[in-house]
Amino acid sequence: MTNPVFARRGRTLQPGQRAELTIINADGSGRSVIFTAGTVIEAPNWTPDGQTLVFNAGGELWRIAASGGTPVRIDTGDLADMNNDHVLSPDGSTVYVSADDGHLYAVPLAGGTPRRVSNTHATPHHYYLHGISPDGLTLAYVAVEAPLGKKRINIFTIPAAGGPDTRLTDLDAPHDGPEYSPDGQWIYFNSERNSPGQAQCFRMRDDGSNVEQLTDDERVNWFPHLSPDGASVAYLSYPPGTQGHPADKDVILRFMRPDGTAKRDIISFYGGQGTINVNSWAPDSQRFAYVAYPLD
Repeated sequence: MTNPVFARRGRTLQPGQRAELTIINADGSGRSVIFTAGTVIEAPNWTPDGQTLVFNAGGELWRIAASGGTPVRIDTGDLADMNNDHVLSPDGSTVYVSADDGHLYAVPLAGGTPRRVSNTHATPHHYYLHGISPDGLTLAYVAVEAPLGKKRINIFTIPAAGGPDTRLTDLDAPHDGPEYSPDGQWIYFNSERNSPGQAQCFRMRDDGSNVEQLTDDERVNWFPHLSPDGASVAYLSYPPGTQGHPADKDVILRFMRPDGTAKRDIISFYGGQGTINVNSWAPDSQRFAYVAYPLD
C-alpha cells in the first residue's frame, strides 16, 4: 500500500504515537483498524452507501474505502484549511465543512469548487458545523461569539443553500456538537448549562424548546451521535475533571438509548479530540468508526 502524504497543519502526534482509523460493532465486538497514520487524522464520516469513510488530515479532506486501502484526497479547490467538523448530505453528493476562516462551505464529494454557505457578521461569529437535517435542507452548528468581548458558544441553524442564521440557545454556558435525530424532531448536543466546567449530553426540539438532560454522572460527556435508525446513541466520555474536549486522554466510547437509558461502555482507548467530532455511524446502524491515538 502506498502511504499518502498528508499536509502538516494543526495538531501533531507525540513521539511514538499513531492515529488508527477504526471500525467497531455497536456491541464492542469486531474491532478492526482499517488505516494507520503517523500524523493526525480525525473525524470519520460514512458515505450513505456504506462503502467509504471521509476524514480530515492537515486541513484537507480525504476518503478511504471502508474495507481499508490507500486514502485519496478530495479536491476542495482553494479551500485547504478545514477543521474536523464536516457532514455529508443525505444523498452523499455534498460534504459541508467548517474552515479556519470561520465560515461554512459546501463542496461536491467528488471534488470541485467550494460554495460558501455562512454569513458575514458585524461582530465575531465563528461557525463550527456538526449536523444536517434528514431532508438535507438545514445545517446545525455552534457559533463562537464575542459580544462585548465575552466569549459565548451557542447553537444555531442555517439553510444549507444559504440564508439567515436562527439562534436556538442563548446562554453563557458553552454548547457543542448539535446534531439532528433521524426523524428531524430533536437536536442532540453537549453543554455545560447545568454543570459549569463539566459537559453533559442533552437533546432539545429542533426549535430549541423542551431541553432534556441525558447524562448526569461524574464523567465529562461529549458528542452524542444518533444511529441512522434512531435507536442508538454513541458518545465520548472523558475522565472526571477534564476541561473541554482535549486530545490524548483515556476516554470511553459509550452507548445509550435516545432517551438516555441503557448506558454501557463500548470500548476504552487513548483519544479525545478528533476521535468522533462528527457522526461516525455506518448506514446499517450496526457499526461505528472512530480514531484512536495510541502511544507505543
